[in-house]
Parts: sequence; C-alpha cells; structure tokens
Amino acid sequence: MGTIPTILTVVSGLTALVWLVRHVSLSQGGRVPEGLGPESPGPPADPPRVSVLLAAKDERENIGPCLQSLLAQDYPDFEVIVADDRSADGTGEVAAGIAASDPRVKVLSIDTLPEGWWGKNHAIWTASRAATGAWLCTVDADCRQTSPRTLSAALGHAVAHEVDMLSILPVLRMQGFWENVVQPVCGAVLVYWYQPQHVNDPARPEAYANGTLMLIRREVYDAVGGHEAIRGEMMEDLRLAARVKGAGRRLRVTQNEGLYEVRMYPSLADTMAGWSRIFWGAFPTRRRLRLTMIVLALISLSPYVLGLWGWLAWLAGGSTGWLVAASAATAAAAVQLAFIARLYPLLKARRSLFWTWPLGCVLALVALARAYRFHRPGGAVVWRSTTYKTAD
Repeated sequence: MGTIPTILTVVSGLTALVWLVRHVSLSQGGRVPEGLGPESPGPPADPPRVSVLLAAKDERENIGPCLQSLLAQDYPDFEVIVADDRSADGTGEVAAGIAASDPRVKVLSIDTLPEGWWGKNHAIWTASRAATGAWLCTVDADCRQTSPRTLSAALGHAVAHEVDMLSILPVLRMQGFWENVVQPVCGAVLVYWYQPQHVNDPARPEAYANGTLMLIRREVYDAVGGHEAIRGEMMEDLRLAARVKGAGRRLRVTQNEGLYEVRMYPSLADTMAGWSRIFWGAFPTRRRLRLTMIVLALISLSPYVLGLWGWLAWLAGGSTGWLVAASAATAAAAVQLAFIARLYPLLKARRSLFWTWPLGCVLALVALARAYRFHRPGGAVVWRSTTYKTAD
C-alpha cells in the first residue's frame, strides 16, 4: 500500500475512533452536568427577591410573549425591568401596555448609546441600576418560558449549591431547514471549547455563561463591576462569567430540561450573521479561530473529502491501497452520522436531518471565516442596526 493511501487510512481510522469515543460517552450519559426542569426543587422558605433584567431593541413581536411567560412564573417575589433600547418598532409601547396592568413590570426608555458601550451591555447595566432584588436574572427578549417554575428551579439550585452565577443553557427552537442544519454544528463548536464540566470546576480556568437566561447574586455582580466593567465587550455573558470565576466566585452551567426555549435566528442570513458575531466574541484571537477551523475540518469533514479522494483514485485504476483508504473514510463517515442521529433528538433538532451535518460544518466554517475577518484592522460588525468596531 502506497504512502498516501496509508496516511489517509490512518487519518480516517483516528477520526472514526474519535466518533466511537463520543458514542460511548453518549451511552454513559456523557459528562453533562445535571439538568434543571419543572420538577427541580424550589427556593428556600424565605425566597430572596429577584430582578429580571430584559434588554430589548426592536423586539415588538417577541416582547409580549416573553413578558407574559415571565409573569406566569410561580416564584413569589420578583420584578421585571424592561430596558427599551432605542427601539423604533413600538417595542416600548407594547411593554408599557403590559406594565400598566401588572405592577411587577417596569419599563425604562433608553434614547442614546454612550460612546464605548455595546447596546445590550448598556441596557442591562441601566436596568440593574433600577433593580431592587438580591439576585439579578438576565433574560433575552426572544425567550419563552415553557414552565412556570423557571425562576423557582433556578433559585432553588443556586441557593442549595451556593452558586454565585448560574447559567441555564437554552433549548433552541429550530423550525426551519437551515436552523436545523447550522445551529447544532455551531453549538457543538462552542461546547468543544467551553465544556460544562470544565466550566463548573473551580480549579479550571474555563468560564462560560449564556446570557439567554443567566442568574447572578447582586452583590457579586456589583463586586466584579457588572456590565459597566465590560461595556465594550460583545460577548458580555462570557466576559462577565470570566470576571466572576476570576474573582474566586462559584460559576455553574446546567442543562435545561423543559424550562424555556429560544428561537435565535429565523433565516439563514440571520443565522450566519449571528454566529459569525458569536464566534468573533467567543474566540478572541485569530489563532483560536484558526485552530477551531482546523479541528472542525479534520474531525467532521475529512471523512467525506478523503473518502471521495480514495474512491475516485481507486475507480481510476489505483491500487488496492486506495480501496482500503476509501473504505476506511466511508466507515468513519458512517460512525459519525450514526452518532449525529443519536445526538439530534437531544438537541431538539430534527433527527431526519442528521445527514446534513457535513453541510452544517461547511456553513459553520464560513461563519468562523467571517469571524476571522472581524479581527482584521478596521473590522466592524453591524448588530441591531448599530455598527461596532471589532478591531483597531
């Protein structure tokens, strides 16, 4: 067997081994931290007051359902502070209408964005200044609480485990074809670098949080400087988590077992733009982005590239070595797709679309490449109708 077919066979064998290990891990329940659901224990007998901070910019379609699902919570003592951040679509009016009928809701109107701030950071910081709770809970406007016990389960877990900052990972509501193709892959890329078991280990440096629903003690928030200390950072949730863990406070990430869901992006264009922005913020150096692209290509796409190469070479009259290389790559692809077929239902993605994983990987690479460009001098990203510099 020639040198090149041998190399291709070895690479495919190692790739298959990676996916076999993932199969075993999934069968054993993996190393995913315990999840929180409607049946999770609630808060103590004298529950602390919670201030829900909701930053909203041009969220007219989402703000009503989001607020209604929050107001249906069974937690006994909470307020909702909506920061209407320069909306031009009537978001503030919808929120004000709900506030008029429920004293737990307060609406703040923000007309300008100060120099050096990202919009969401400024909106949450503004809302936090009006908050009266001992705990702060940030919630995105596109969230829907699917259980009335989200706040109760979150506070119960945080208090019982003496957690200072808790992030409950979202369940993604993926309705369209492209959402089911791209979102699972992009989410997997993030989890590769920010594994929950590492984030939850105080001895490890990894820090991660998802601002879709994030709970933090007020005194800890103030002690680390809150969103004012990260005013110019795009991935405010990761940066705040890093400050909390860096200060020696306890950070925890948990799975979401039916508490809430979110639909991140309804179209392919929105999905690509959104994940490019997320990757740029999550991977702060071009070196990390390059490494991420290499790992994704090797682990997820090499079986298809090497398989095509091997089969074409063998069909063109190549040696038996090419047949072996092609077969090894095909086997690696089969092991991979078998794992993805098991994984998709856990991610709430359509299992029938498991075969689109390679296509999702290609699109994820495009999003990573876009993020890479943001790091170039003079780079900029447009988000929520505001242009932000991404590099000097």
